[in-house]
Amino acid sequence: MKRVVIAATIAAFGIVLQGCGYNTIQRQDEAVTAAWSEVVNQYQRRADLIPNLVETVRGYAAQEREVLQGVTEARARVGAIQATPELVDDPQAFAQFQAAQAEMTSALSRLMVVVENYPDLKSDQNFRDLQAQLEGTENRIAVARGRYIDSVQQFNTTVREFPVNLTAKVFGYETKANFSVENEAEIARPPAVDFSRPDTGAAPAEEPANP
Repeated sequence: MKRVVIAATIAAFGIVLQGCGYNTIQRQDEAVTAAWSEVVNQYQRRADLIPNLVETVRGYAAQEREVLQGVTEARARVGAIQATPELVDDPQAFAQFQAAQAEMTSALSRLMVVVENYPDLKSDQNFRDLQAQLEGTENRIAVARGRYIDSVQQFNTTVREFPVNLTAKVFGYETKANFSVENEAEIARPPAVDFSRPDTGAAPAEEPANP
């Protein structure tokens, strides 16, 4: 009889947890963590490409110091942010992460505009390999961001709905930070890295004269 009572109590407790949304919160919280990890992994993959990309461009366009320095500094600011899973629970820290990555995207876009002036660089095999890797990474970033946005939207909706919001409050679950809607389209747009189109015939920038 005692075992029957214990089993019944456990079953009843499980039903209560399911009915109050606790299990749903746990499942969706894990989904957000997994989606965030993928976002961070893809952004790190992009950051890892930057040193080789900058050095390759420098080999052909050393005079573009301002643009090259801008990319390097943007990467440094990205690296200074600890993108831990807890970051998504801190709106201010998340905003700093988003701003740093947006700055990195902008710096890369400016670099790619400069590259258009150097046909020899565009035809360099090492650069073309890096270009292909960057293009693929930017696409993966867009996909990862989209999955994260969807996961957070589901979680945030769940913890706001009654009666699950009561359970969330008891266990300390709050809404998580998400990529802002107003500039999502601009930030998510990958840098223009497609150099496969024919050369327009524009003359490359002149190299500085040797002293």
